[in-house]
Amino acid sequence: MSEANTYVPPKVWTFDAENGGTWAKTNRPVAGATFEATLPRGHHPLQLYSQGTPNGQKVTILLEELLALGETGAEYDAHLIRIGEGAQFSTGFVAINPNSKIPALLDTQTGSRVFESGAILLYLAEKFGHFLPKQAAARTEVMNWLFWLQGSAPYLGGGFGHFYAYAPEKFEYPINRFTMEVKRQMDLLDRELAAHPYVGGNEYSIADMAVWPWYGNLVLGETYGAGEFLQVEGYKNLRRWAQEVLARPAVQRGRKVNRTMGALADQLHERHDASDFDLKTQDKLQAASTS
Repeated sequence: MSEANTYVPPKVWTFDAENGGTWAKTNRPVAGATFEATLPRGHHPLQLYSQGTPNGQKVTILLEELLALGETGAEYDAHLIRIGEGAQFSTGFVAINPNSKIPALLDTQTGSRVFESGAILLYLAEKFGHFLPKQAAARTEVMNWLFWLQGSAPYLGGGFGHFYAYAPEKFEYPINRFTMEVKRQMDLLDRELAAHPYVGGNEYSIADMAVWPWYGNLVLGETYGAGEFLQVEGYKNLRRWAQEVLARPAVQRGRKVNRTMGALADQLHERHDASDFDLKTQDKLQAASTS
């Protein structure tokens, strides 16, 4: 390994607002709101403020799965928060999530604010009584993998994804370091999925909904354009699971909600009713041009 330049940390770190690549404008060393704005409010009990990143997809997939089971109380309004433009730093958003990260959920029936994607999955699974086993051992196994994802995904997103795809300069050491970890994680999942059909056991659960947007999209070659680099074809069990989860109609709907990247047909910037999925491509083009 060799680097053209060696960085020597100063005695005292100072914030460089211009450094950081694609997401530089969304990162800063302090918390709190930067501007005043009221969040929109729809007419359903559940108000979701999000963007269709992997963390955002977790929640919309679960909501669509709940609706597919006939849980009408899971109807929701999904409002787009454009994180690249800093919309997560408004006073309205910070009131729901002081950490200024998507997704954030407001349950108007209970007055509860719920932030952190894993916490939202757990909240909704318990509220509606689905996708989380009631038997202690099975529930614990699902929770193991839910928390595994919450701790592991930053190595994939903020680690590998940042240095491989988004960093303003490419350096061998961080890319190699995070590639090694991501491949270890994929190997772990591949081994687990050789023993049972789903992450966390024999039943489809919130563990699958948490893991799929990150590692399912990755192993199907849709993340960071890194499929060949990571040799994803070799993870047969992980790919089998990823394809089976993607085949679920609720997953296909949920992954489109609040999405602003990829094919236009895969984007539904806001969702306020099930009929919103029926918009034709031309309608989406017109909506995109005015949103």
